Amino acid sequence: MSISDINIWLGITPNASEHGGLVDHMLGFVHWFMLALFIGWSIFLILAFTRFRASKNARADYHGVRGHASTHIEIGVVIVEAILLLGFAFPLWSRQADEYPTSPDTIKMRALGEKFLWNFQYPGDDAMLSTWNPRAISPANATGRELNDPNGKDDFVNPGTMKLPVGRPVIVDVASKDVIHNLALVPMRAAQDACPGVKSHMWFKPVKTGTWDIICGQLCGPGHAQMKAVLEVVEAKEFDEWAKEQSGAAAKKSVPVAAK
Repeated sequence: MSISDINIWLGITPNASEHGGLVDHMLGFVHWFMLALFIGWSIFLILAFTRFRASKNARADYHGVRGHASTHIEIGVVIVEAILLLGFAFPLWSRQADEYPTSPDTIKMRALGEKFLWNFQYPGDDAMLSTWNPRAISPANATGRELNDPNGKDDFVNPGTMKLPVGRPVIVDVASKDVIHNLALVPMRAAQDACPGVKSHMWFKPVKTGTWDIICGQLCGPGHAQMKAVLEVVEAKEFDEWAKEQSGAAAKKSVPVAAK
């Protein structure tokens, strides 16, 4: 039995990213620690309610507890929390920062949230995303890309579905049209706030094919519960064929727009 087994018992979505194993290991440690605290404090409360009940203690004791057991327990909790922070969280954050992908096969894309849906913009055959300008957002330009940017002439938008290849790193620029949203990719163990007018980013590497729900992890209005999209991870060859087809169609459409 491993530390992460408790995550499976609690019904957490299986991991599908390269770095997710470290996240699950830390999460499993936290769950076991919280379970131990729950059992320990429950036993303490039962003993306290039994031993110090009014029928057994007619007169109140105004001196209270004279031992230091509770102090030692609190110090132990602080030490464990420090271990979690210094031993797990910081190294994981450092690894994500130091191993930022720069390889030629890296997928760079943009996720733009709005009430109450997600639009996903992909670079075309040139692998270059267009410049993003929130003031350029319009019904005809859902993601706010600069139409005069030559890098965006073959960019295409896939609303509602984030399609990715397995085994290749992905960098996602995240932004919002209106209020604060949160792009939560649970199987990738990744999430990023989408703030109006601000371009944030996150990266991960899918290691498993499949289809999962994308949710908004930030309360954003009355339609928050319905703000869902689909995360689809496919084989690299299938993704490349799909992206090439979408890019070609987008390039043909952009010719008259550029001329105009």
